[in-house]
Amino acid sequence: MEISGRRVRRFRLRFGRHRLAGENDDDSVLPLRRNGNTESEASCCYCDLKISMFNEPIFRLGRRFSWVLKIWFSIGLGFGVASLLLATVFLLLQFHPNPPSNRLAASLFGFSPSMRVSLSGIVYVFVSTVITVSVHELGHALAAASEGIQMEYIAVFVAAIFPGGLVAFDHDLLQSLPSFNALRVYCAGIWHNAVLCALCVLALFLLPLMLSPFYKHGESLVVVDVPSKSSLFGYLSPGDAIVSLDGIRVYNPSEWLELAAILDKQNSEKTSNASMYLRGSRRFHHGKGYCVPISLIEEGLEGKMVENQYVCPGSDLTPFLAMPCSNAAPKEVSVCLDAKDIVKLSKCGDGWVTTTSDTDVKSDCVCSQGESCLQAVQSPGVSWTEITYKRTSSQDCSRLGLDFNTTSSCAGKFVFVGDLIAMSNSVHLTAYQPRSLFIFFGRSFPDILERSLTCTFHVSLALVLLNSLPVYYLDGESILESSLEAMTWLSQRKKKKALQVCLVGGSLLSLLAFFRMFLIG
Repeated sequence: MEISGRRVRRFRLRFGRHRLAGENDDDSVLPLRRNGNTESEASCCYCDLKISMFNEPIFRLGRRFSWVLKIWFSIGLGFGVASLLLATVFLLLQFHPNPPSNRLAASLFGFSPSMRVSLSGIVYVFVSTVITVSVHELGHALAAASEGIQMEYIAVFVAAIFPGGLVAFDHDLLQSLPSFNALRVYCAGIWHNAVLCALCVLALFLLPLMLSPFYKHGESLVVVDVPSKSSLFGYLSPGDAIVSLDGIRVYNPSEWLELAAILDKQNSEKTSNASMYLRGSRRFHHGKGYCVPISLIEEGLEGKMVENQYVCPGSDLTPFLAMPCSNAAPKEVSVCLDAKDIVKLSKCGDGWVTTTSDTDVKSDCVCSQGESCLQAVQSPGVSWTEITYKRTSSQDCSRLGLDFNTTSSCAGKFVFVGDLIAMSNSVHLTAYQPRSLFIFFGRSFPDILERSLTCTFHVSLALVLLNSLPVYYLDGESILESSLEAMTWLSQRKKKKALQVCLVGGSLLSLLAFFRMFLIG
């Protein structure tokens, strides 16, 4: 493997590893190339590229600002020990009947076990991993340099299918440091990752202000991309501004997802509590109706009952029934109408969200003379939701505010019928809108920045958590070992025993926690 007496720090994606190399080079590792400041090795399951050109610059930087860096990494020492204690508490909570594993995966790692990862998401994770691991390793290298220890090399590697990076130090020099000084070196990596997390949060907070000369923020919800597999493909285009969902204004992607979840829950409850059932299989989408002229109802085709379901002869037609409180039309007769025409009519029923300016929404089933309050017949679990949007592809439309008439050529409205949660996650949205159509950055630039910062935050936070665990081959092992060494009242035998018990228990509980996070979900 490596020359005897070297202590190698290794990271596989988000994991860190320490190890002591054996005395002799492993015959299974074949040197491929040595070229000046670089050297590469490979075996059947491992290959790496070692770089030494940064050794001198980093060492000189660490020695020049030694006293400043020692103060800086002393703060990191406190953070590292506190993180180790918190990670230990987290592992002990695995014995709780309701452990926090899944909640932690969603909040820290930024995803749930059931979430689908796109190709672009993989790219963001990869780039974020490179940045966070580099920051982590730079912390160790600078901390060691401030103590007078120069790193041997920096390396990037692939072990099996897992990429990563490492820095190598002389193990004997590290062991000769006092426990407090050694702790500064071992805690430096997670301390730098924690600072990176704070910088990402600060950048996300200031991003609207920094981009304000070129982009408006929080005034509308702008479509960045509509994948071909999205249920909204063909209805929305990149650059469109979504104004409302079921009459409720939305301003950013989080509001869009939250509102979709609320409406889906509301629709499910109203469907389950509907007062009218059609042979037990079809139910009213209770509360959302339209005032349809009697003349239009008489011209419409009659829906037929097929296998306990109302069906219409044309694929563009939707079956409608009179609301239970409406007496202007027969309740048991379905009429097939074009939903695109119906959504332009006045609304009725108590299922719509109204504001003081809504003059076309009647809170009951009463419509004008010659009209009847009809509602669409939908299956349980299927939502009937109106989406209002504005085209911004032209300069005239982009200057038009959001309080516009839906009959304008720049405005549009359509009804989505289906799974509301799946629909809300199928389109890529941003809260940033270009102030001009000619901004060379494009509408995607703020979103790329926002997603990059968010992903870097989660990956860096995951590195903090993982390297704080009292687990073999992670930073937590060295932090725990150096902390025990500082306890002078314990004998060496007790220190060794305590270290072994903590590492074995921590490794097993960590495996249990990760199993619950990513496999059980």
